[in-house]
Amino acid sequence: MTEVKAMAALQAGEPLQPFSYELGPLGDDEVEVAVHYCGLCHSDLSMIDNEWHMSKYPLVPGHEIVGEVAAVGANVPHVRQGQTVGVGWYSRSCMHCHECMQGDHNLCSTAESTIVGRYGGFATRLRAHWGWVLPLPDGLDPATAGPLFCGGTTVFNPILQNHIRPTDRVGVVGIGGLGHLALQFLRAWGCHVTAFSTSPDKEAEAKQLGATDFVATAGPNALARLANSFAMILVTVNVPLDWEAYAKILKPRGCIHIVGAVPSVTIGGFTLIGGQKSISGTPLGSPATQADMLAFAARHAVAPIVEPFPMSKVNDALERLRSGKLRYRAVLQNDLG
Repeated sequence: MTEVKAMAALQAGEPLQPFSYELGPLGDDEVEVAVHYCGLCHSDLSMIDNEWHMSKYPLVPGHEIVGEVAAVGANVPHVRQGQTVGVGWYSRSCMHCHECMQGDHNLCSTAESTIVGRYGGFATRLRAHWGWVLPLPDGLDPATAGPLFCGGTTVFNPILQNHIRPTDRVGVVGIGGLGHLALQFLRAWGCHVTAFSTSPDKEAEAKQLGATDFVATAGPNALARLANSFAMILVTVNVPLDWEAYAKILKPRGCIHIVGAVPSVTIGGFTLIGGQKSISGTPLGSPATQADMLAFAARHAVAPIVEPFPMSKVNDALERLRSGKLRYRAVLQNDLG
C-alpha cells in the first residue's frame, strides 16, 4: 500500500487543505508517478468550485503532472522506473472501442479524466494507464513543462485537426494560459498570427510570444477591417463573444475553433452557409497528438510562462488565478513529503 499526501478541497469552493489516502495494489496496466511538478489550470478551479456539476469531494485537483516513474505494472511496455514522464487531463481510455482503435483515444466514451471521480496530481503520487503516461523529451524543462500536458495539447490539436498550413492566417482570441501557448505554436508552425484581446496592454507581450498583429477588441467595429482574412479563429476564452463579427472575418471554408469553455455560441445560419464556414471544438488530444506536441515544443523552444509555487502554498496560487493576475500559468513544486 502506498500512502499519498495531497492538497484537497473538502467542499465546493473551499480552500485546499492537507489530505492523505492510500493507493491499493498497482494494476498490471498502470504506472505510478512520483509527482515532482503540477501545473494549475483554470479547469482545476472549475472543478474546485463545481462549476461543471460533476465534482466529487474530497477533490484533489491537478492534471498537468510531471514526475518520475516510481513503479510499473506487469503489462507496461514503454516506460521504465526512474524515467521523467507527464500525465494530462486523461488518465485512462478503454483501448478497444472504435475511437481508441483509430487513434482518437481522447474521444473514447469511457475515457477517465485525471481529476473527475478520482484523485489528481496535487499529491505525492498519481497512477494512470500506461497509454496516457508520456516520456518527457530532452530539451523540455520538467519544472515548466507541466502545462504542456493540458494547455499545450489543447491548442496544438486544432492546428492538426483543421489542417492549418504555414501560409495560413490564424487568429487567437484571448492571451492567457491557453492563448500564450497558442501564439508560440502558431508562430513556430509558420503562420501569420493575429492576437485578439480586450486588454490593450498585452500587445507588446503578445508580439514577443509570436503574434504578427494585435487587435484590441473593446472598441466598436474593431474587427470590421479584417473581413475575409482567417483560416481559423482559435477561441481560448470562456466568456461570451460577438460570434457574428468573428465569423465575418473568416475566409471561405474558415472555421471558428473553440477550446475555451464558452457558455454558448449564437450565430446565424446564413453567416456560415455563404462562405462554407464552420464552428468546431476539440477535447485536448490523443496520446499520439500529445507526443507530437511535446516533440514540436522541444524542437522549437515552445514553453509556458509560469509562476512557481510550493504545492503546500497552492491556495496562494489559486488566489492569483481567481484574481486574473497570473501570468500565465502557475506550476506547483511538490513539497508535501
